[in-house]
Amino acid sequence: MRALTTSAHLEPDTATRVQVFDPTPDDDGFVSLRIGGELIDVALIARPGSADALRILARAADEAATALDRITEIAPEGSA
Repeated sequence: MRALTTSAHLEPDTATRVQVFDPTPDDDGFVSLRIGGELIDVALIARPGSADALRILARAADEAATALDRITEIAPEGSA
């Protein structure tokens, strides 16, 4: 990543979308991974050569989801 620090709350209805922008004579093309909802959209732009960074992000997201599953399993009744 270049530079940006922000935070956003993911909700159960958070939408995601992948959009592919094919190469043109002036550009090598890229992929946009959009994550958003009604008010905010975050777009991660990945250019050729950054596929591994997206794979690492996907693994980290899966790890976070697993942690949330564990939290839900151990949360006292009525608090989750």
